[in-house]
Amino acid sequence: MRPIRPGDRGPAVTEIRTILTGLDLLAAAGPHTDEFDLDTERAVRAFQQSRGLSVDGRVGAETWRALDAARWRLGARTLYHAVPEPLTGEDVRSLQERLLEMGYDVGRADAIYGVRTSRAVAQFQREVGLTPDGSCGPHTMNALRRIGRKVVGGRPQWLRESDAIRQSGPALVGKTVVIDPGHGGTDPGMVVPDGSLRWTESDLVHDLASRLEGRLAASGVRVQLTRGPSPDSCLPDAERALLANSLGADVFISLHLDGHANPDAEGVATYHYGTDNGVTSATGERLAGLVQREIVARTGLRDCRTHAKTWELLRLTRMPAVRVEVGYLTSPTDRARLVDPRFRDRVVEAIVAAVQRMYYPIERDVPTGSLDVSELRAVVTAGTVVD
Repeated sequence: MRPIRPGDRGPAVTEIRTILTGLDLLAAAGPHTDEFDLDTERAVRAFQQSRGLSVDGRVGAETWRALDAARWRLGARTLYHAVPEPLTGEDVRSLQERLLEMGYDVGRADAIYGVRTSRAVAQFQREVGLTPDGSCGPHTMNALRRIGRKVVGGRPQWLRESDAIRQSGPALVGKTVVIDPGHGGTDPGMVVPDGSLRWTESDLVHDLASRLEGRLAASGVRVQLTRGPSPDSCLPDAERALLANSLGADVFISLHLDGHANPDAEGVATYHYGTDNGVTSATGERLAGLVQREIVARTGLRDCRTHAKTWELLRLTRMPAVRVEVGYLTSPTDRARLVDPRFRDRVVEAIVAAVQRMYYPIERDVPTGSLDVSELRAVVTAGTVVD
């Protein structure tokens, strides 16, 4: 579709404004409801920022899909498992969160009405005496409203994810890690001139990813990068998540650099999947905490903490996934560190240590910053890789 941009008019703009108003991002419509004015652009930018989309103030195909999904509220339509294009939307995510609260296994609350969600709905229907058809219509909604929380004393999803980590064992050998250098291709990300030099986010994070790839591979890990250094190697976030899922990855790590108009803004932040209602990827949250603490301890970057987000890259991946903003390229202090290869090596060591610690049982865990990652080397003997 042709991007809808500031200055455009017509029914499409009216629909966009209606959705943004319903999301409380735009004031109630005035006399010019079909005009893509400055207020509409600001609202679109706020929406894009909240969803982890490219913030350009225009409504292209990706932003429109996100807007279309955001308009739905639970109960406004019947939900069912559609093939080959499943239903998506905020209503699906709300249903998934409700089922997770009640102890049903929908996997991640990814806003996609897939097989797992349909089975969880059917199980709920069976238990309350409804026809277990896996669709969520008026009768199922009434039953959901009548019943309170079933779960007490713990989070079932936390137990499921933690048990999967425990069963995979503490060694890194044989595990699959997908590393995602952000941006690429025609999208360089942050671009900052520095004297006669010009630093780009895509180049720096690709170098960081390549170093991390080598270090993990030396530990016996199967590593896949989502893009290479060539100009045409750039995938949308949904396809990066699909790649990780198709590989059956154990861990997904997305690397970015931040930027701000204020050059004093600096520090590292790590993001994991989580919603405003407290539904989160438990193992993703744990991995984010480990990555954040290790990087702060080993590099001295300012601690900007961990945060839960519903960004597509974190929502659609089925394994523990984090996005790391490794400093501000717009900060002279952070930039001086980021352009130093030795500093990037310390960041790599921190991430490797965090991944290893995620697989350690609690009784074997070590203090932050103390794990010597140089000892995590795979040894090949007689065609067999051992740790």
